[in-house]
Amino acid sequence: MRLHQREHSGGGTVRFLTPKEIVAELDKYIIGQEKAKRAVAIALRNRWRRQHAPEDMREEILPNNILMIGPTGVGKTEIARRLAQLAGAPFLKVEASKFTEVGYVGRDVESMVRDLVDIAVNMVRAEKVAKVQHEAERLAEERLLDILLPPKRRRGKNPDGNYRYKRERLHRQLRAGKLDRDTVELELPSDRFPMIEVFSPVGLEEMGVNIQEIFENVLPPRPKRRRVTVAEARKVLAQQEAQKLIDMDQVISEAISLAENSGIIFIDEIDKIAGERAQEIDVSREGVQRDLLPIVEGSNVMTKYGMVRTDHILFIAAGAFH
Repeated sequence: MRLHQREHSGGGTVRFLTPKEIVAELDKYIIGQEKAKRAVAIALRNRWRRQHAPEDMREEILPNNILMIGPTGVGKTEIARRLAQLAGAPFLKVEASKFTEVGYVGRDVESMVRDLVDIAVNMVRAEKVAKVQHEAERLAEERLLDILLPPKRRRGKNPDGNYRYKRERLHRQLRAGKLDRDTVELELPSDRFPMIEVFSPVGLEEMGVNIQEIFENVLPPRPKRRRVTVAEARKVLAQQEAQKLIDMDQVISEAISLAENSGIIFIDEIDKIAGERAQEIDVSREGVQRDLLPIVEGSNVMTKYGMVRTDHILFIAAGAFH
């Protein structure tokens, strides 16, 4: 099988296939639906071509958004999900009927872009953490050894030598798993504040404002000392060290670029907000159509990580349209 390599903004290398090979990969999971498979394969290949086009041409190449029509259970969602997995792209599935027009109680359509960016941030963060995992585990072991054998006042003829010998012996036991059932006292973050979600006509969510995060920044939770097993302490300390080793500003920058250039949003039940005559749908649903159009065509959406452009996000809408 001929493979193409591309490097996305996150720095990783993603395997990329030709349209024929993409269809062959989708055939492993979805039976039939040849037209749909070809359509999404071509859309994905065009995205790869855009990323390899000259810089001055990239902004002129827009994605071909797709509308899938078919009853429930024929594989519409699975095709989009498998496509995102093949491309290593952030993927989000939403239901159009769950959105409401701005000013009504409920989630506005821009929230799907914010959710997509959240997924992209988690993807890039996980990728960065995997790269520093070995170093994070080493640093976690050093911190754990300091807890198990604190550097107290050293006595004797060779205090430094005795301490190093004990530490090395303890390190070998730790590596061998002989201390996993022992317990240590560890400083852990206290329970987080309960989730608070606010709906208002103004829409704090529209501005990417999270009330829970505001409370946590004003009143940060105090850490608590708890006794945990050595095995659990290693995992917790490794997670803490990994977070220290990664640059979150870089993670956010790469995640926004990944969402803008590779993100896929699957909008299900699009037929629920459509009608042959205007009176067949209520005012709020009609407003959802108006709000959705500029996002699909390309606009800027404010998120808690910064401004995100939707021009090159691939939108796949689906519905039964009985």
